Amino acid sequence: MTDRAEAAAPSDRLMLLDTASLYFRAFFGVPDSVRAPDGAPVNAVRGLLDFITRLVSTHAPSHLVACWDDDWRPEWRVKLIPTYKSHRVAEAVAKGPDVEEAPDALEAQVPVIREVLRALGIAVVGAPACEADDVIGTLTARATMPVDVVTGDRDLFQLVDDARSIQVLYTARGVGNLDVVDEAWVEKKYSIPGRLYATFAVLRGDPSDGLPGVPGVGDKTAAALVRTYGDLEGIVAAAADDSSALAPGLRLKIRQAIDYLPAAREVVIVSPDAELPEVDAMLPRKPVDPGAWDQLVERWGLGSSAERVVAALAARPS
Repeated sequence: MTDRAEAAAPSDRLMLLDTASLYFRAFFGVPDSVRAPDGAPVNAVRGLLDFITRLVSTHAPSHLVACWDDDWRPEWRVKLIPTYKSHRVAEAVAKGPDVEEAPDALEAQVPVIREVLRALGIAVVGAPACEADDVIGTLTARATMPVDVVTGDRDLFQLVDDARSIQVLYTARGVGNLDVVDEAWVEKKYSIPGRLYATFAVLRGDPSDGLPGVPGVGDKTAAALVRTYGDLEGIVAAAADDSSALAPGLRLKIRQAIDYLPAAREVVIVSPDAELPEVDAMLPRKPVDPGAWDQLVERWGLGSSAERVVAALAARPS
């Protein structure tokens, strides 16, 4: 990865993929009739390659990292909020990462995805006890060039920073219909400053992650609190002050959540300093291991998806 001390070229742009978010979307979006010669499903593999083709062709990154969930439900986050992603656990593993609930046909494709990305020359980066979000947060913090974060996870809106040209390419409506999330987008959507998105998320919660939020505080109330009092410390201070303008009922709700709020903040905020291996994030112009690439393309019947991604890499601007 480009070191902080190295100057980026004017045309350099780093793209960070929330990889699991993308291959889950590919699996459910591409028909399961897309199969290898031996009949094994490859819809997630081919769908992810097609996503990368579109992203490279449309957004022209010079550097790209497939960020990986080495631990999709870190124990340190579970200790803070026991319900964190608990509804997604398919199997609890003693002294190891829990197994995430996912279709068997998708699980079988994940190792293939790693092999294909490796042969293609796209950096795959994870870190012990870290989710892909933490890898993304760390690489964003270290970046010396503009950054595009590709994800379907709203929590990563907290990274948006116009001054550093960091934006999120949000996939909720599909990779072909991305929302480009910058500070103005967050302001328009939620009526809050982008830098305070994490506080907003803590207050309103997120059922998809098992974060309950403050009972009785929805999007509108959370946004009003953030606009009025700023960060979590300001909101808690207002709740503790009987002379503040907070309505008594809302003051009580925040006081009752006093133990939850700091724990939830630690869970929601992505790490800016995960221990990551050194990687070469420069996007190649052709497969770096052509022998392995050709074997994988044939073995898994990647066909036109493989052709398209190779063509997109070759056609990148100099």
